[in-house]
Formats: sequence, C-alpha cells, structure tokens
Amino acid sequence: MTAITGAQELVDTIEALYQGLGDREAFDRRLHPTVTVWETADPRLLRGIAELDELRGPAIPAAARTAPVPIVTPTHIVSDAWGDTGVVRYVLEVRADERSPVTETVRVTDVLRRDDHGWRIVHHHAQDLDPGTS
Repeated sequence: MTAITGAQELVDTIEALYQGLGDREAFDRRLHPTVTVWETADPRLLRGIAELDELRGPAIPAAARTAPVPIVTPTHIVSDAWGDTGVVRYVLEVRADERSPVTETVRVTDVLRRDDHGWRIVHHHAQDLDPGTS
C-alpha cells in the first residue's frame, strides 16, 4: 500500500472543496477561520469568513434554490507540500451543468496549512480569465 503524499492530499482537498460547492458548511470547513481572500470581484483583501460572506451573499439551503449550483472543476492542478504547509495552483472551469460549455475560467492559487482539522486554506487568490483560457 502506497502512502498518500502531502502534495496528493492537497489535490484531494481542493477537489473535495469544489465537489461540495453547494454545501456552504462543508465548503467552509476547508477554510481556516482567518482565511484571507483576493477575488476579482472585490478589490479588498478579505479577512476571515465573515468578510468572505459579504462577497458571497447569504447561504441558500438546497430546498430553497431556484437555480442549480454550477459545476466548478479544478484543472491543471499543481501542488507542493512542505511539512504542514502547502500551495496549490489550478484553473477552475465553471459550467452551468455537465453538458454546458465553460462559461467562466478562473486562475487560482491557494496556500494551505495542515492542523488538527486537516488541510485548510489560509489564503485564496483567484483571478477571472476569459472563458476557455487556461
């Protein structure tokens, strides 16, 4: 049996993060409470989940959603781990559903730290690109 490397654990963490995109609580468990965030849609350096929620808006329970959660897939993933610190670089491809073309492409760098809760993102930097750019 082969041991999973820290770099592979980082990839697994990022893939699981976006597979659970419609579940805000599950998503947020992969964020450190003091996470910092750079997003194209907001010029501020967001500090902590409360400021991130200002950008995201309120969580909508699955039963109350009027539109499906988009399919967001990390691609071109590169990860490195040094002990309990890691960095993951990837491209997110956003689609309305599995059959739709890519409508948004986002270049991302995440810095993660491993603690008693597993790997959690301590800094997220995302930049929108033209659709199809990767």
